[in-house]
Amino acid sequence: MNLAPIVLFVYNRPWHTRQTVEALKNNRFAADSDLIIYSDGPQNESQAPLVNEVRNYIKTLDGFKSINIIEHKNNLGLANSIITGVTEVIKQYQKVVVLEDDLVTSSFFLKFLNDGLNVFQDEQDVISIHAYFYPVRNIIQLPETFFLKGAECWGWATWKRGWDLFNPNGAELLNELKMRKLTNSFDFQGALKYTEMLSRQIKGLNDSWAIRWQASAFVQNKLTLYPKHSFVKNIGCDLSGTHSGKTNKFDVEILEREIEVTKIPIVENMTAKYELMKYYHDTNPSLLAKIGNKLKTMF
Repeated sequence: MNLAPIVLFVYNRPWHTRQTVEALKNNRFAADSDLIIYSDGPQNESQAPLVNEVRNYIKTLDGFKSINIIEHKNNLGLANSIITGVTEVIKQYQKVVVLEDDLVTSSFFLKFLNDGLNVFQDEQDVISIHAYFYPVRNIIQLPETFFLKGAECWGWATWKRGWDLFNPNGAELLNELKMRKLTNSFDFQGALKYTEMLSRQIKGLNDSWAIRWQASAFVQNKLTLYPKHSFVKNIGCDLSGTHSGKTNKFDVEILEREIEVTKIPIVENMTAKYELMKYYHDTNPSLLAKIGNKLKTMF
């Protein structure tokens, strides 16, 4: 199998980075994969010790076909670091597996993503392969793999033809969503606040590359392949990350077995979409519900 290189983005979280790398090393295809690590520079002097601790650790790594470390002297920020790194690597290799420093993977993570890249490489409507899916209530109703419109960011892979569709201009994306009256659909009929997140990115209130990746895929009607059971879990929802709060609502048990990735109809799975909408409605109660819950707690 022609394996995609792995691009790992790290910054100032030594413990998280170690968990991510150790799990990745246990992957079936790790020893045959090229690993490219981008280490962002410290934002200020107080961050330098942690950045250096991470850099000292990654310089000790082995267990991969090759390891290439790119250290940025200055702080690019999460979005610019990922956009720059993915663009550089995919230009050379034509495909890529992308990880951040707070994602712990199953030992079958690389196999799933590489299988997906191989099976759907010539399908123009498929923009990416994603290794995480949410802990929805009725997951038993879903097939082993399925498609949803858009693209996500917790352990994913794509081809050059997919990344070429990425538009870093949030204002252009928002204008197109509004012009085509797609904002409600983009927000999963109100279950999510993607449009608001994109608006905040435009105003400089967040530095999200992921919302622009999602919007880029969405406006071009592209699909991402998902597994029913996740091959990755996020350990960064503990206030340690750039954009993460503290929550356990995304917690999953990662799948430690192989699944077969085969050609399936390249259409959005409406059952999966409906389950995801219910999940977000259940985990993001309205303001009125929050007030009611607070009053119950008080009295």
